[in-house]
Amino acid sequence: MGFFSNLKEKITSFTEKAAETLSFKKISDGLEKTRKNFVSSLQSLLGTGRKIDENLLDEIEMLLITADIGVATTTKIIENLKKRVKQENYETSEQLFELLKEEILKLLVEENPDNENIYNFDIPEKPHIILIVGVNGVGKTTTIGKLAYNYKNAGKSVVIGAADTFRAAANEQLEIWAERAGVEIIMQKQGADPAAVAFDTVKSAQAKGKDIVIIDTAGRLHTKGNLMQELEKITRVITKLKSTGPDEVFLVLDATTGQNAIVQAKEFGKVAKLTGLVLTKLDGTAKGGVVIPIVDELRIPIRFIGVGEKIDDLQVFNPIEFVEALFKNENDN
Repeated sequence: MGFFSNLKEKITSFTEKAAETLSFKKISDGLEKTRKNFVSSLQSLLGTGRKIDENLLDEIEMLLITADIGVATTTKIIENLKKRVKQENYETSEQLFELLKEEILKLLVEENPDNENIYNFDIPEKPHIILIVGVNGVGKTTTIGKLAYNYKNAGKSVVIGAADTFRAAANEQLEIWAERAGVEIIMQKQGADPAAVAFDTVKSAQAKGKDIVIIDTAGRLHTKGNLMQELEKITRVITKLKSTGPDEVFLVLDATTGQNAIVQAKEFGKVAKLTGLVLTKLDGTAKGGVVIPIVDELRIPIRFIGVGEKIDDLQVFNPIEFVEALFKNENDN
């Protein structure tokens, strides 16, 4: 069975099992602005009974680029479309809607691993340590609070480490989110050594047998040299307590910044070994298409997407769910 046949089976299975779940509804609602901007334009372009020719493909190419899918990823998608149109003898523009959907899904599925068990996994050596990085203003603090809440709901015990000691009020904001999530937080005064906070957090978690440690870090990308030294020092003190730590380094990106999110990810990739991305504020932007080039260009898996401000609005990223929500017919309930 070919790749696209397997993909269609997965989509059918998803549609039958999950299309009416609260999770899918949150993502679908969160992508409303992107969908109206992108899919409605695409349907207008393709629903005209036109024959597939170079002009039509050029128009689709421009639409993808303006939807923040980027030149490099758009070029790849268009080239794949041309090959399939020729090999599989597609003729009318309406057929391109499903073809495009399949190509985007193929790209996301191939580059993004399964996140199904992201909250439910064995921890051979406790705690499982997650570093959170990202520039100020992208939603790092809220992401940490929501992550802590979700891990706790999955039956994990959680400790947050407030190692962004540089920014005024960072501790207070994180403390509020820790309280909302119902988890413990380790803090020191503003200006304290971030690595010392990380050390105290992991040490406390080990002593209490906690499952998950989530450590906030400063978001000062413009002082890249200092940031690199700070992250290296945090990592060093963690490895003194757990030789394999940190287990994850998640970069938080703001979807409303579009292509600039890719630039940030490339810069952070130079100072930290990123294992996953969290894309926030998808509900507040028409630039949700940036998910596609982020996965394609960076080869770093998207772990979570933020589709609202509530504590349960951080969703595990599922490529099939995302594409189905993105291409959902606006007339469907």
